[in-house]
Formats: sequence, structure tokens, C-alpha cells
Amino acid sequence: MSAFGATIFGCEGLRLSADEKAFFRAARPFGFILFARNIDTADQVRSLCDELRDCVSHHAPILIDQEGGRVQRLRPPLATEWLPPLDEVARAGKDAARVMYLRSCLIAQEQLALGIDANCAPMVDVAMDATHPFLKNRCYGTDPEQVSLIGRAVADGLLAGGVWPVLKHVPGHGRAVLDSHLELPRVAADRAALEGDFKPFRALNDLPMGMTAHIVFEALSDKPATTDPAMITLIRDEIGFDGLLMTDDISMEALSGDLASRARASIAAGCDVVLYCKGVLSELEAVAEASGDMTHAAEARARAVLAARPVPAQVDIAALRAEFEALSSGQGHG
Repeated sequence: MSAFGATIFGCEGLRLSADEKAFFRAARPFGFILFARNIDTADQVRSLCDELRDCVSHHAPILIDQEGGRVQRLRPPLATEWLPPLDEVARAGKDAARVMYLRSCLIAQEQLALGIDANCAPMVDVAMDATHPFLKNRCYGTDPEQVSLIGRAVADGLLAGGVWPVLKHVPGHGRAVLDSHLELPRVAADRAALEGDFKPFRALNDLPMGMTAHIVFEALSDKPATTDPAMITLIRDEIGFDGLLMTDDISMEALSGDLASRARASIAAGCDVVLYCKGVLSELEAVAEASGDMTHAAEARARAVLAARPVPAQVDIAALRAEFEALSSGQGHG
């Protein structure tokens, strides 16, 4: 039996119930993810992180979406209110990579102070004119080379701050004109066009963890990438990503069938871990049973992630923030 269940789970509220604790002890998820419903005060968040980790036999990664703009779960007074990434990049101009590095260092420092040690970023989907508004201002740009450069800066900043980055949404969400939370996006672009979308993911294929896209790429498959073995093979062999691969949230309506069938299909396709975010106990139980334990290959990747836990660099946070403020407001010399 693997040491880890093939899952990363959300929880329902600000503290764990006795039933949740018992479930997590039995299910042994690899990690957890927090949302606004789980966040009140700094002490409360730290206590919840301690409770979650006490349920498993390893120092479980605790994830959060802290991109900035619309998608950031930590807000004042617990954390800085950040601009949407696309707006930040535009404001920074030629200094965009440095600004996003500094910003990511600061985000990591704010997270880690609360016990949260993984961020679902960088998001290196390439923006298009038609990119759905749910995604567009979360992107870093429209040019794959620029997106790769800024994505690397974001990842390096998070790692320097002691936080694991999670690369998303592999192999690319930028051409989606539907919101995958609500519907299944289908992309009609040919293989040659998709190569540009894949470039940032190839450039960042050494990151420790990644997250799939619930999208059908019609030139390659008739199934969402998350549940298609051919697409997971493309992620592994052509994009070259060999880190721990989690699904995007399987409660999103882009996927069909019940949660258990979605989980089984994702694991059968080759995903290492099923991400289920809602935290409803009866649904957690169904997902855990369907996902099962990690495969040997998945466990090896999971142990590699844990063995390479980032250590925060000794830095002057005030100096980093001052440089960020100067560069992002156009007062720097870069």
C-alpha cells in the first residue's frame, strides 16, 4: 500500500470536525488546498494547517490559489491586495520579469507565515484575443516567449520564498472561450498552432508539481486532457513534464459523470493525484475511494517533491517590497 492516497483535498470550514479528522487519517491525502471559506485570522489559518497536517504521516503540502487580482484567497489584512497578473505585467513594462519575481517572493513570504507552502502558480496559459474573461487577466501575456520568461520568474520567486510552485494549466488553457468551471471548452486549433501554446510548459517542465487543463484539443483528442491517456502521454513525453501531475478541480462542470467516475478516469489516464476542492465530506469519501492509493510512479514523484521542499532564502523583505514598489510604479532604473 502506498503511503499516500492519490488525492489533494479541500475542507469545509475554519476548523476540522471530528468526522473530517477521522476521514483524512484514513484517506491519507498527499496534500490539502485552502479557499476563502477556510480563512479568517492568521492564528486560525495556522491552526487549521496544523490540524490538517496532524491527520497524515508526512508534512503535507498545503496549497492555495494566490495569483493576484480576482484569484487570490488571502486578502488584507492577512496579505497584500495584488493586481491581476496581466495588469501587473503591463504596468511594469520592461521590468515585468523582475517585478513578478519580487511579487512572488512577497506572496510566498505572506503564505508561509500562515503555514501555507504551495501556490497554484505560475499560470503560463498564453492569452489570445478570444480568451475567456475568467482566465484572460490571470495570464502573463500573449507571446509564448514572454510568458515563459515571466512564468520562470514567478516560479523562482515562490521557491526563493520557501513555497512550492504548481505549473498550470498543462498543456494550455489560453484558447478556451468557455469557462471550464461551467462548461467543457473545445479548442479547434491545429497542431502547429498548439505548439506555441505548449512552449511555456516545455520551458518550465522541471517544476515539481503541475495541474491539468479540462479542455478538449480537437486536433489531438476527443476527450478533456485530464481524462485522456493520449494527452497525459503528450504532457509527459512531448512537453517533458515529469513532476507530480494533479488534475484541475474535478468538481468543475467541464468534466462529465459523477465525481467518482471523474476521479477514476483521471487516474486511469495517468494523472498522479486527483484534486477535489469543495470539501463536502460525502463527496470526499467517494473521491478517495475512486482515486485509491498512488501508483508506484506517482509515489516516487510525490517523495521527490517532499525531498526538495524549498527553503526560504534569507532576504530583507522590506528591501524587496521597496524595489517592487519602485519598479512596478515605473520609478526604477531597470
